[in-house]
Amino acid sequence: MSAVSSRLPVFPWDKLEPYKRTALAHPDGIVDLSVGTPVDPVPALIQEALVAAADSPGYPTVWGTPELRDALTGWCERRLGAVGFAHGNVLPVVGSKELVAWLPTQLGLGAGDKVAYPRLAYPTYEVGARLCGAEPVVYDDPTELDPAGLKLLWLNSPSNPTGRVLPKEELVRIVAWAREHGVLLLSDECYLELGWEADPVSVLHPDVCGGSYEGIVAVHSLSKRSNLAGYRAAFIAGDAAVLGELLQIRKHGGMMTAAPVQAATVAALGDDAHVAEQRARYAARREVLKAALEAHGFRIEHSEASLYLWATRDEPCWETVAYLAEKGVLVAPGDFYGEAGARHVRVAFTATDERVAAAAKRLG
Repeated sequence: MSAVSSRLPVFPWDKLEPYKRTALAHPDGIVDLSVGTPVDPVPALIQEALVAAADSPGYPTVWGTPELRDALTGWCERRLGAVGFAHGNVLPVVGSKELVAWLPTQLGLGAGDKVAYPRLAYPTYEVGARLCGAEPVVYDDPTELDPAGLKLLWLNSPSNPTGRVLPKEELVRIVAWAREHGVLLLSDECYLELGWEADPVSVLHPDVCGGSYEGIVAVHSLSKRSNLAGYRAAFIAGDAAVLGELLQIRKHGGMMTAAPVQAATVAALGDDAHVAEQRARYAARREVLKAALEAHGFRIEHSEASLYLWATRDEPCWETVAYLAEKGVLVAPGDFYGEAGARHVRVAFTATDERVAAAAKRLG
């Protein structure tokens, strides 16, 4: 029973518990900026769509309703610039984390195969490789990797944790390299609609992929842009051959998005107003926290997009975590995302306006 779990790293968030207890003891309460979980209400039109579909006694389909597939293809064309998208180019998934963790297994990868991801990265890329017994490999520039045995290449732009955005020219170069070497490229673009000082571009844009989706798949989520983390609403889009294979596997595995969530997703992707409103909330919180951290002596690096500030005081990250915990502010240590983050912390601006203001006040 322990054979698979023994392949995995220690669950990082457990290490943060003592610092959370310290922050909780602050007289004015904790300001938890450690996890990027939405705190604002689910928009009313999405809740209404969920409720209207609540009487769903039958099984949903893995591929989703035709209405959902229309919404996914339409959004990819309208928002990402994809051209000529059909239903075969989209597939709903049960939250993007599930997809990231289990994709290597569903692709049939295992011992002798390599899965590559950025040196500073969301930990689940490594977990996905280890679950299937593949070798996890980190990179600074993916085109410098040895392509031998490399079966899956993860991009993440905008990045979690750094907020770095890959320029279009860099995406073009990486896509061309992956195709040249027959490496499947997965682009995690879950923060694409949250660019602040840069305009993120999807690998599905014709300027990047040349109008062909061969060998590329993009991952998108409604958790952040629509406050739907609790709904587990996400999808992948791109190479129809890859998605068709995954569809067959996921049918056997019963990996179905709940019918009310499918209906809610249709409503969410059909409305831009709530996305603009949520962006404005995050932009204001970002400005308050960024100014407070910089005034307090922190340096903010990258952070041109996403829901995080990648901050450093040029000291070991756990010292920074302890220092801020004494002020009642909890942040994530940079080494959760790789050894290269050992002198940074990730500061989420997903707390309420009141809590963000409290953090800024404590930083003086």
